[in-house]
Amino acid sequence: MQARVKWVEGLSFIGESASGHQVLMDGNAGDKAPSPMEMVLMATGSCSAIDVVSILQKGRHDVTDCEVKLTSQRREEAPRLFTHINLHFIVTGHNLADTAVERAVSLSAEKYCSVALMLGKGVDVTHSVEVISL
Repeated sequence: MQARVKWVEGLSFIGESASGHQVLMDGNAGDKAPSPMEMVLMATGSCSAIDVVSILQKGRHDVTDCEVKLTSQRREEAPRLFTHINLHFIVTGHNLADTAVERAVSLSAEKYCSVALMLGKGVDVTHSVEVISL
């Protein structure tokens, strides 16, 4: 995997993936765009959400929505590393069982989400689940 980051102005940078997608990032406390640490947090949530939706769909569960609310804590001193991240999943679907969603979240956390697993080597990553069955 490859990517490129190019300076725009001030502390703003454009990141470009090998697939050609671009994203603006801002090192000035997220003034113009997400900061790199916000991008890491969002990458963690999206990586795990992709797993959860995919696992539930493969299990033929009728998922209609999936949202991940992320909260984090960082060190006060530099480097301002994450010390804790919680991923709170809100998954909605028709006749959706709590056990199916909890299993999908566990599989993502323990086996599939490469971003969370990578961070989990130095960060306390926790998960919580809320199921809305229609």
